[in-house]
Amino acid sequence: MATSPKASGAFRTIGEVSDETGLPQHILRYWETRFPQLKPLTRAGNRRYYRPDDVALVRRIDALLNHQGYTVRGVQQLLAQADPPLPAARHGAGDAIPALRAIRDLLATALTEDRG
Repeated sequence: MATSPKASGAFRTIGEVSDETGLPQHILRYWETRFPQLKPLTRAGNRRYYRPDDVALVRRIDALLNHQGYTVRGVQQLLAQADPPLPAARHGAGDAIPALRAIRDLLATALTEDRG
């Protein structure tokens, strides 16, 4: 029997986040130790529940590490410098554009500072 997809605001288990992002669960657990901004809820038995903002952060970390060539330390510094914190990408197109522009601007500033 097929299950219906979860609502965009629903919490996700680590397995669901792993399936959605293609990242192994052990990498997600490792990132929790390296990026203090990534804090899924934990329940009995250490079960992790990722909020939509947590999933958005996982996607940002993945993009920075695996697609843009940042090191773990570089991403840590980038996330620590984000003040206010990077906006979470939303599922609605109207919300995603400003969030993506803010991320683009933050990355452009970081690259300029890195070259200077």
